Amino acid sequence: MNNKNNNSTSLSSHGRSKEEGPHKSGFVNIVGNPNVGKSTLMNQLVGERISIATFKAQTTRHRIMGIVNTDDSQIVFSDTPGVLKPNYKLQESMLAFSESALQDADILLYVTDVIESPEKNMEFLEKVQKMTIPVLLLINKIDLSNQKDLPKIVDKWHKLLPNAEILPMSASNKFGIDMLMARIKELLPVSPPFFDKDQLTDKPARFFVSEIIREKILLYYDKEIPYSVEVAVESFKEEQKIIRIRAIIYVERDSQKGIIIGHQGVALKKVSSEARKTLEKFFDKQIYLECYVKVDKDWRSSKKELDGFGYNPN
Repeated sequence: MNNKNNNSTSLSSHGRSKEEGPHKSGFVNIVGNPNVGKSTLMNQLVGERISIATFKAQTTRHRIMGIVNTDDSQIVFSDTPGVLKPNYKLQESMLAFSESALQDADILLYVTDVIESPEKNMEFLEKVQKMTIPVLLLINKIDLSNQKDLPKIVDKWHKLLPNAEILPMSASNKFGIDMLMARIKELLPVSPPFFDKDQLTDKPARFFVSEIIREKILLYYDKEIPYSVEVAVESFKEEQKIIRIRAIIYVERDSQKGIIIGHQGVALKKVSSEARKTLEKFFDKQIYLECYVKVDKDWRSSKKELDGFGYNPN
């Protein structure tokens, strides 16, 4: 993936033959509870690795846009953090990102799965019930269900969101993706594009560096460690053949710093090595990556710190 500069991340668009008719554009926002497959769905729809998709809940912390361009349309997808009742300021910011997605959507994708209870997080669901824009309710992970139970699940959701269109799917298996994309295109309003046609996301290159490093921490450390970590890119210098990156991994306690570094630095070297490999695929360029660990005891509870890490949804 080649970025043109540090202020936007671009890629050649999905090419399709030009169709007759007016140009359509719109914001399609993805919301739902944690761990139902929103980020996996986002990656399937956009066709690139925009959102972190791991098996752990609360993986997505920001609102991340992914843009799909064709000759006659531009779909601006937005992945949001899982809806949860906040216990500290970081989670308050995450919820604010999710709620902001209800305010500026042309189409809303409410993602659930065959496992979670439809009554979970009714406060957020009641806000969705009041929406007048098209709402597509996506029942994900149907490959994990007993097919006999699916009609009961659909019926429960229909009673909660009677105006929503319900589409069973399996994002990880790409089942239902083409049907969903076709329906989104039908529902898009007539509009010129909002972004340049070669732009893939609204996020800068540095953002994806920090997300990829954080993903490796989510994968390689247990218990509370990943949720106490934030990553900041201190420097990003792109040369002709190589990108040189210096990143700081922030933790809340000295004991966490020791765990991240590991005995003789082995754990940190593993995270850095795996992140570098993924970054090289992402940017399609050689990467030189330096990772350091620092303690910042207040980062999850301090508004100033959270604003500095980009958690202000306004």
